[in-house]
Amino acid sequence: MADIDAKIKAQGDKIRELKTAKSAKDVIDPEVKNLLALKAEFKSATGLDWKPGMEIPGASSDSSGDVIEGKIKAQGDKVRDLKSAKADKATVDEAVKTLLTLKAEFKAATGKDWKPPPVPKAAAKKADSPPAAPKAATPELTGPAAAVDAAIKEQGEAVRKLKAEKADKAAIDEAVKKLIALKGEFKAATGKDWKPPPAAPKAAAKKADSPPAAPKAATPELTGPAAAVDAAIKEQGEAVRNLKAEKADKAAIDEAVKKLIALKGEFKAATGADWKPADQKKDSKGKEKKAPASASETAPAIDGEKSDTQKKREAKKAEKANKKAAHKSDETKDQEEAKDDGPDVSSGKYGVQEMNQSKEKPSTVLTPVKELGIKMSEKTVTIRGRLHTSRAKGKQCFFVIRQQQVTVQCLAFVNEFVSKQMVKFIAHISKESIVDVEAVIKKVDEKIESCTQQDVELHVNQVWVVSASDPQLPLQIEDAARKVTEEDEGTFARVNQDTRLDNRVLDLRTPTNQAIFRLEAGVCQLFRDTLAKKGFVEIHTPKIISAASEGGAGVFKVSYFKGSAFLAQSPQLYKQMAIAADFDKVFTVGGVFRAEDSNTHRHLTEFVGLDLEMAFKFHYHEVVDTIGDLFTMMFRGLRDKYSSEIVTVCQQFPSEPFKFLDPPLRLEFPEAVEMLKEAGVEMGEEDDLSTPAEKLLGRLVRAKYDTDFFILDKFPLAVRPFYTMPCPVDGKYSNSYDMFMRGEEILSGAQRIHNPEYLTERAKHHGVELNTIASYIDSFRYGCPPHAGGGIGMERVTMLYLGLDNIRKTSMFPRDPKRLTP
Repeated sequence: MADIDAKIKAQGDKIRELKTAKSAKDVIDPEVKNLLALKAEFKSATGLDWKPGMEIPGASSDSSGDVIEGKIKAQGDKVRDLKSAKADKATVDEAVKTLLTLKAEFKAATGKDWKPPPVPKAAAKKADSPPAAPKAATPELTGPAAAVDAAIKEQGEAVRKLKAEKADKAAIDEAVKKLIALKGEFKAATGKDWKPPPAAPKAAAKKADSPPAAPKAATPELTGPAAAVDAAIKEQGEAVRNLKAEKADKAAIDEAVKKLIALKGEFKAATGADWKPADQKKDSKGKEKKAPASASETAPAIDGEKSDTQKKREAKKAEKANKKAAHKSDETKDQEEAKDDGPDVSSGKYGVQEMNQSKEKPSTVLTPVKELGIKMSEKTVTIRGRLHTSRAKGKQCFFVIRQQQVTVQCLAFVNEFVSKQMVKFIAHISKESIVDVEAVIKKVDEKIESCTQQDVELHVNQVWVVSASDPQLPLQIEDAARKVTEEDEGTFARVNQDTRLDNRVLDLRTPTNQAIFRLEAGVCQLFRDTLAKKGFVEIHTPKIISAASEGGAGVFKVSYFKGSAFLAQSPQLYKQMAIAADFDKVFTVGGVFRAEDSNTHRHLTEFVGLDLEMAFKFHYHEVVDTIGDLFTMMFRGLRDKYSSEIVTVCQQFPSEPFKFLDPPLRLEFPEAVEMLKEAGVEMGEEDDLSTPAEKLLGRLVRAKYDTDFFILDKFPLAVRPFYTMPCPVDGKYSNSYDMFMRGEEILSGAQRIHNPEYLTERAKHHGVELNTIASYIDSFRYGCPPHAGGGIGMERVTMLYLGLDNIRKTSMFPRDPKRLTP
């Protein structure tokens, strides 16, 4: 009987481990059947139902139990050492598995669960009892054991030092392994586990009639460097607490904590002891009591009321206890319900699919979610998408499947075709997992406001997990997609920009981001299509160049074999060379690199440039008109083709619809200066526009002309580059222009000087070293038609068209002075 009893216990342990690991149902079910068969065998042999803890006649342990018990203790020590050393999870899990296997062996050998031997408590002394005899001193180690003991202490100190210094994880793991090996040597030499030497015993509490105790020696006051470090630790600790209380940025808190740890390391180096608060005491159980942060926290509340800090602590404890109780209740409920689930009528209709290795091509047709509607009512379809949200209640589970921007509600409920086991399986699928759902389309009486497909829902027949997501997500898609207003502040979780960009793959799944980058693709496509229809040729220019393309310091220098090269700041030189090569009208789409330390809402160090260059017949306004018409066509195309994307973005980030005129508004620079002066801005006629002045001008133009897009012509010559053609009518101005959206510049262009002698003269006037631009000037020596052009930032156009507040929202993987990943 003892043998069957041990098997039942071992099988029960196995099932619990499978459930803890959240194994698939088809793995757990056979094990449950084996357990039931063992219990039936027990009843057949004894006439009794098996129950945990019941006495088994004839059960006894054999000599092998002692051997296994020794192994269990050693393995337990190893697990504790690994956890203390904060070893990686995989190593700890492997050690725990070995420990569980040994415990199962012990149970099989003895018929009992292994339990650690009880620690005997010291008997309380009576007042009239004679004083206890002093304990025998721990025998001192000698020979090899003493050497190993010293090596263990030294290695333990090395491990602690590595952790204090935040050393590389591989170095810490290597040191921990060495420490564990030394402890193994100690046990082999002494037959005992190594333990640190016991602390000095505390004096027994004295009774009221005892003579007064001698005053305790005062804690020695710190002096010199140790005192200075102690003060710095206290000050830094207060700084960390303040940052946490203010809910500061995580990076700032981490930096402050690192500094605090470094100071504690300095204190230990100076004193040989760990730093502890001066008034830290121990309670009756030997646990340290933390000193209060301030007097106000511990001061007794008036009329017996509790302080705010006490209330918060108690509320936190109560919340934790409630969660633990709820979790335990759910587990118990699940276990009880599992007994009564009955036969699984849905077996073979749900589960986790085998990993797709392109083994076969099934005939299943996957229907796009956006096509689901009333016309398809009562049809059976199969869809694939991500599990967006799920909510189980009783014998049914509602869940939403998201496919890029579109969503549909699904319902699984227990019936003659759907089992309770299947509903439970669906309820436990982790969010963001990719699933295949076979279901019947049903028309709903009331619109489902939370989904894009509002007129129908899917009644589930089958559910298969294609690719499971980790249950712990760094951010929730609902939080990242939520519109948070000032009224909602503090009610809902807000995902900050750094968290979004650090976890960009998840962030890009939100409907808003799906819409932003589809519209941005439209900006690029409309740019290409419009210019192609106007007879432009797309060219591709090099991004690695031998000299800075626009001069100045804002250029990235890179190693290039035995020399150096630069990343192109602009494709301008190559566009102009293409015009000199008789291509007449050209455009290019590609990366542009600017090594400018600008941490603003509209600057990036790498962006996508939409550049064009065009030869004209008589006047550079031919080019200005072409670019103006290009923007009009792009804006109209975005409005007409991407209306649903614009609505989606506005739901999360509300903005005024973008307005434009056809033909676009064109102002000359003196007119803009006059408008700004009338609005109270002080500026000279030849001063460039500042960023605030640009934004104000945008608002003034919107109010006066009802447009968000305009062209500003005839900029002062003094604020433009050396290659800009001066105005022949008034030498103070130039044949150059900027274009603006919502008061921010999105294109800068000009007629270029195409005469090499005049270009040389203008370069000298600007103080440009001629040897640095020799190849640029030489490109015009064989005849070049008059031409003009400009460069547009794709991300900036998208940002301003949608009325967004930061260019990082329109760059899929942005690069700025502080971000180089992901």
